[in-house]
Amino acid sequence: MPDQVIDLEQFQKKLTPRRIGLLALVLLVIIAAFSSFYIVDQKEEAVVLFLGKYTRTAGPGLHFKLPFGIEKNFNVPTQRVLKEEFGFRAEQPGVTTTYSSRDYTSESEMLTGDLNILDVRWIIQYRIKDPRQWLFNVENQRKTIRDLSQSVINLLVGDRTIFDVIGNERANIEVKGQEMMNRYFDLYELGARVTTVKLQNIVPPKGTVQDAFEDVNKAIQDRSRLINEGKETYNKTIPRARGEAEQVIQEAEGYAIERVNLAQGDVARFLAVYEEYRKNPRITRMRLYFETFEEIFKKVGDTDIIDKRLGNFLPFKNIEKAASKGGDQ
Repeated sequence: MPDQVIDLEQFQKKLTPRRIGLLALVLLVIIAAFSSFYIVDQKEEAVVLFLGKYTRTAGPGLHFKLPFGIEKNFNVPTQRVLKEEFGFRAEQPGVTTTYSSRDYTSESEMLTGDLNILDVRWIIQYRIKDPRQWLFNVENQRKTIRDLSQSVINLLVGDRTIFDVIGNERANIEVKGQEMMNRYFDLYELGARVTTVKLQNIVPPKGTVQDAFEDVNKAIQDRSRLINEGKETYNKTIPRARGEAEQVIQEAEGYAIERVNLAQGDVARFLAVYEEYRKNPRITRMRLYFETFEEIFKKVGDTDIIDKRLGNFLPFKNIEKAASKGGDQ
């Protein structure tokens, strides 16, 4: 016990004001070092404030700022796709998505242009394009986005009949919805931009309307199937027909070239013969005469030529064969 008292007294003697000031200075330097740097992720941008006033926007990486809260940074996920769901909630997204069992019909029930009620469930995806506007222009960004999105979809559904909404106007609602939401976002200077509007599920009220809806849905599916079958047949038939037509054209062109070449050859041959005929008509006639007979004899086989002036001439055609047959008998 006395040793401990002695140690405490010695410590108090060593803890002079100068040393206390030095220790405080070291702690101050450490705190300043830790509060002077901040890290911005690859998918983020940082908005930096100097005494509560905007000064700059910093990109990804390690950055310096004035310590002790003189400058503050707020990291904003500008490269991430954010999502809002209406009429349902996905609790565990993934391969097998788990949905919340709570009732969100207050978000999804809306009136069509022909005074029918529809349960329309949809999602929007958006990205933050201006972190400064996102942080300071609107107090509750998420609520503002949801209110604007619900207003736009209600307006578009209310301008159409129930069968238009569940039929061929579905894609048009998505496109128009994205355009209108971005227009309102720019008007309110939210600093965000909608990239996708997707109608997930549209359920009509039960009863006669639901039966008609199922008939329309089946007709749409049949139409899509027939269109796909027609395209498949087209893709099979047209290329084959084009190939056959191209083949016929090529054969015709080849035949035409062949006939032209033959005709040109005949003309050249005739001109050559005619030139020789002009020089010596008698010799040319005899040569043509013999050439013609030569061509004829090639086709008819063995031929005997008899002078018609020999009136008492008895032909001995195949006399050797006849004699040989008689000897055998």
